[in-house]
Amino acid sequence: MTPAIKLAKQRHLDYKLHEYTHDSNAASFGLEAAEKLAIAAERVFKTLVVTTDTGVLAVAILPVDKTLNFKKMAKALSAHKMLACKKVQMADPKQVERTTGYVLGGVSPLGQKKRLSTVINASAQEQSTIYVSGGRRGLEIELPPEQLATTLAARFADIVDD
Repeated sequence: MTPAIKLAKQRHLDYKLHEYTHDSNAASFGLEAAEKLAIAAERVFKTLVVTTDTGVLAVAILPVDKTLNFKKMAKALSAHKMLACKKVQMADPKQVERTTGYVLGGVSPLGQKKRLSTVINASAQEQSTIYVSGGRRGLEIELPPEQLATTLAARFADIVDD
């Protein structure tokens, strides 16, 4: 049982687990999950960790078929008084693994070792449920986006490229 599943159980979230056999040659972990679980890519969300210009880590949760817009992410973090920053960039993979406790491709927004400021792309609110990593490659947790936001004290904002 991963820390993500433990947290979902503790908080009594309305979640379902979905497992699939991960292909180590898959180019995109998120798109692989959408394909193997036969669900639309806009319902499967990836968890990206960014670092701000002040060296603070934050989490972006966005559809697997979209690209994170760094300017929009920095603006969302600043606008919601989560973190004061002008710029963000992708965080160092080793730092991501140390801080979250998860390996890349299996980083769940739930159950991270250290809670980070989190922004969920606004498109999640259009879905009754979304899929996020369950804490390892080949495991997804399906849950209502509002429960995810409440659990993480996250904000919804437009953070993807148009």
